[in-house]
Order: sequence, then C-alpha cells, then structure tokens
Amino acid sequence: MIFSKKYFDLIFILIMGFGMSLLMTLIITYINTGMDKDYISRFLKAWMISLPIAIIAALILGPPIKKFVDKITK
Repeated sequence: MIFSKKYFDLIFILIMGFGMSLLMTLIITYINTGMDKDYISRFLKAWMISLPIAIIAALILGPPIKKFVDKITK
C-alpha cells in the first residue's frame, strides 16, 4: 500500500508510537513482573493503555520537537 507524501509525518508518528510503545511495554512488563504463563495477558493489558498515550504524545510533541531540531541543526 502506497500513501501520499503529504501523510508522511502522520504515518511516521503512528508507526513510531506503535513500535516504541510495543517495545517499551514488552520490556517494562518483563522487568516489573517477570515471565510466566500470564505475561502475555499482562503485556497486552498494559499495551492497550500505553499505545494511545504514545501516539497522542507523539502527535503533540512531534511538530514542536521537529521545529526545534530544525533550528539547532544545519
């Protein structure tokens, strides 16, 4: 599936939010509770909360951070 370049920022934010929340939730759930038969259940419950938070945070913080990095780089 090919998307128009005008959606680049939004698609980037959605994929980054998905990937980062997935990886962080997997690791943090393991660190906090260990690996047992209920690990996947605990992970999915935590990820249902962390995914929307990560995407909303990226949508809010992404544009100003992009402008800031643009200013401090050549």
